[in-house]
Amino acid sequence: QVQLVESGGGLVQAGGSLRLSCAASGTIFGINLMGWYRQAPGKQRELVADITSTGSTNYADSVKGRFTISRDNAKNAVYLQMNSLKPDDTAVYYCNVRRLGIENYWGQGTQVTVSS
Repeated sequence: QVQLVESGGGLVQAGGSLRLSCAASGTIFGINLMGWYRQAPGKQRELVADITSTGSTNYADSVKGRFTISRDNAKNAVYLQMNSLKPDDTAVYYCNVRRLGIENYWGQGTQVTVSS
């Protein structure tokens, strides 16, 4: 089992920045992909960005150039730096990790609210 603890959400004005953090603990051996998803009210959960253990990244088109994902393998942590935030970025953000290519774990979610 892997436990995920997220932090860093909050309320910010449009154009502002936030940094989300997610720390993994438990059976961390074999964690390969780490990422962030979000779910806005009435919408499906969607991928925001993910990063492999070797640092390859993938971003949703809607956040490219504004968000940056990074990870610290020594700390078993993944981060999401969010700049130039827009009201459309308002959602609950979830940390996600995949272990051994088959196990999938989710954090509890952290609310990000961007006011116009």
